[in-house]
Amino acid sequence: MKTAEKLAAGWLLTLGFMFLTLSTSAVIQRNTMLKPIATGENEELVKDYINRDALNLLDNTATQGLIFGVPTMIVGSWLGVALYLQNRNSKKALQQQMSDRLQSTFYEMIQENQGRVTVLGFAMQSQLPATVARQYLDDKAKEFNANFQVNEEGAVSYHFDV
Repeated sequence: MKTAEKLAAGWLLTLGFMFLTLSTSAVIQRNTMLKPIATGENEELVKDYINRDALNLLDNTATQGLIFGVPTMIVGSWLGVALYLQNRNSKKALQQQMSDRLQSTFYEMIQENQGRVTVLGFAMQSQLPATVARQYLDDKAKEFNANFQVNEEGAVSYHFDV
């Protein structure tokens, strides 16, 4: 569904841009047609001849380009912004869900282990990489004033007062 919406927004923006470009081109051609042509000699012989049919056609093209281009661009832009906001909100919801899951796992481990948590144990329970698990535990240790213990192998365990 999102792919179809993205394609629709892209097509609408492209069509709107094409219509507006067509309209701009017609206005430029119309203004070019109305400029006098300097011949340099015998300027009295040069008569102003204006092709009314071509001017009328260019006026219609410019008007139609605006009539179709502006609403198409507005709808395409609206759809694109809506997709962007929807994507941003879903990322926030996913991030909040992940944060809640980590916090739940963290509190369960503290209760089960009487306040003692290791990086390896937390990484296994939360299915996080070790560096992310260590960073999360370091942040929680600062937040709750936890104690650290390092064993002979250099592994750090966090002790939270329950």
